[in-house]
Amino acid sequence: MIRFTDITNEILKYHPKANLDLVEKAYVYSAKVHKGQVRLSGEPYLSHPLEVAYILSTMKMDIVCIVAGLLHDTLEDTEASYEEIKRLFGEETAVIVDGVTKISRMKFSSVQERQAENIRKMILAMSADIRVILVKLADRLHNMRTLGYQPLDKQRRIASETLDIYAPLAGRMGIFWIKSELEDLSLYYLEPEAYNKIKSEIARRKGEREKFIQEVCNLISDKLSELGIKATVKGRHKHFYSIYKKMIDQNLTADQVYDILAFRVIVDSVKKCYEALGHIHSMWRPVPGRFKDYISVPKMNMYQSLHTTVVGPLGEIMEVQIRTWEMNAIAEYGIAAHWKYKEGGGINKTDEKQFAWLRQLLEWQQNLRDPIEFLESVRMDLFPNEVYVFTPRGEVREFPKGATPVDFAYSIHSEVGHHCMGAKVNGKMVSLRYQLKNGDVVEIITSPKAHPSKDWLEFVKTPKARNKIRQWINSQEREESVALGKNILERAIDQVSELDWASLQKDEQLLSVAKDLSLHTLDDLYAQIGLGKISPKQVVGRLRQRLGLQEERSLGIVTKMVRRLKRRKPTEGIRVRGVSDVLIKFAQCCNPLPGEEVIGYITRGRGITIHNQNCRHIQDADPERLVDVTWESSDEETYLARLRITSIDKKGILADISAVIAQKDANIIQAEIKTTTDKKGIAFFTIEVENYSHLKQIMDAIKKIRSIIAVERA
Repeated sequence: MIRFTDITNEILKYHPKANLDLVEKAYVYSAKVHKGQVRLSGEPYLSHPLEVAYILSTMKMDIVCIVAGLLHDTLEDTEASYEEIKRLFGEETAVIVDGVTKISRMKFSSVQERQAENIRKMILAMSADIRVILVKLADRLHNMRTLGYQPLDKQRRIASETLDIYAPLAGRMGIFWIKSELEDLSLYYLEPEAYNKIKSEIARRKGEREKFIQEVCNLISDKLSELGIKATVKGRHKHFYSIYKKMIDQNLTADQVYDILAFRVIVDSVKKCYEALGHIHSMWRPVPGRFKDYISVPKMNMYQSLHTTVVGPLGEIMEVQIRTWEMNAIAEYGIAAHWKYKEGGGINKTDEKQFAWLRQLLEWQQNLRDPIEFLESVRMDLFPNEVYVFTPRGEVREFPKGATPVDFAYSIHSEVGHHCMGAKVNGKMVSLRYQLKNGDVVEIITSPKAHPSKDWLEFVKTPKARNKIRQWINSQEREESVALGKNILERAIDQVSELDWASLQKDEQLLSVAKDLSLHTLDDLYAQIGLGKISPKQVVGRLRQRLGLQEERSLGIVTKMVRRLKRRKPTEGIRVRGVSDVLIKFAQCCNPLPGEEVIGYITRGRGITIHNQNCRHIQDADPERLVDVTWESSDEETYLARLRITSIDKKGILADISAVIAQKDANIIQAEIKTTTDKKGIAFFTIEVENYSHLKQIMDAIKKIRSIIAVERA
């Protein structure tokens, strides 16, 4: 059992001038409030917070964090209150203890991969102080070390939760020694047979392995020393869980896994890292495809190192990692390393890529030399634009910040959204405009009589909710337009003595007129009349023509335009979600093809223009005017595509290109060719294709022609 002096001795190693009064005060307080409590192992409960605080001290954490480790279970398991912790130990400590308590109370009903990732994000987002996560990981690590005292079913549940949530969380924090130990402990309880096979296989070869490891360490160290590179070389077996994953991924037995040895070379500078790599490759043959440069491109959790796999002495496959001392500290302790390493010289802070929250933490830390000031800067939501909430069944759902219960309702099902009449959050009724917060448990109340309101569009945040509400409103407006249009047309026909409303509907003359106007059904016709897009006189005029009645007046410009319109295909191969009676045209800027992701843009007065999803012309378009569209299957229609082909200027190249296009059953509509001053040919071909896949086949075939330099869509 860890003693209090073990903790203080560890603190003084890295912080000789530390004021230990607060730590001692926390120890005494924790002992008092946990008095009489016993763990399943039979040890006093105080042993657990002591172990947690000791783990944090080995991570070289600050005094406040270690004090929080000693107190982390007081709010959950004793009569201590938040206000008392705040009064005795300060607000910082109270916030950390409260944060750990909240995480401990979370119930995880599902550990599917996506669900687990959302839970990990949620834990991070709920933590106002990064040290909450560090205390929780230390807490989980000691609980896993003593898991054997729990019942078997609880062992498996906790081990599964640890493997799915807490081990990856430690990895995201960059604390790989905790990640590896949590994974190995989880494997022991989840797959004991596999664990023991790996353990016995390593034990069987332990003597020869240890001798081999020492020989390789000496070889690398001597070689680098001869070349003037001062290096510390360490060797080890890979962790059990990483060996187990290799067995599963490659369908191997424990004795068939060969690359189970890993060596670490630690040098003084980045330059020496690359020099050492070259010398190691000169000693042993590298395995192709197994080199990773995480120094030039760090992982999102700030990890940096060179990784290579080589065929070592005796044909042994082994991994070698090369890094600086600072990189090694970050690899071991992750974000916790910054309490000791404050210079942060290893990572390029001007890197424009967004490496998520740990990248931001590092950039802040590089500008803040005081750890306390650093902590103040990171006291914020780590995912400021995301909110994670629970369903009543315990599933986690992700939403943009500002999302409401209506967004939540539509995320479950469209019908739940359409009939949403209220919501409960954490058991209390809230407004539909309520903005969801991390950790909320949301329950939707529905009614068959409830329907979406246009007002909802003012506060919903998710595209799905917005689109579904619009579709429902459009549907309702269409019903009203159909009823209105039908009434208007009936009155117009009643005013013509030669026409009879009832008989016209029976002999399908009206439906024929609707199809003349490129409409599919009578409801489409009525809706267009109700919306004012088609005049009832226009319909009456067409009816007179069909019935051979004398025209009251000559054809006007409107009729001529309608006749032009009827020659267009009704949908042009596109279906607009929720709408079926609108004019469609394809954007000439991107010429979208079936098979590509497309989106519609409402062009006022000219219907909907279809663009490729990635078209630059709609990147900044008004989202209110964007509509979801999909391709309708068609074997008859063809589409235009324009290709720009760059080649070496030589005789016969045009004929070769034309032949390939013809072989792929495409028709050339237009071709333009020009020659550049550097003896290159640039050809523009406009061709007819069936879909995007057809175009891709043609482009791939052209690329295989000798002398072709590039083929791209123009």
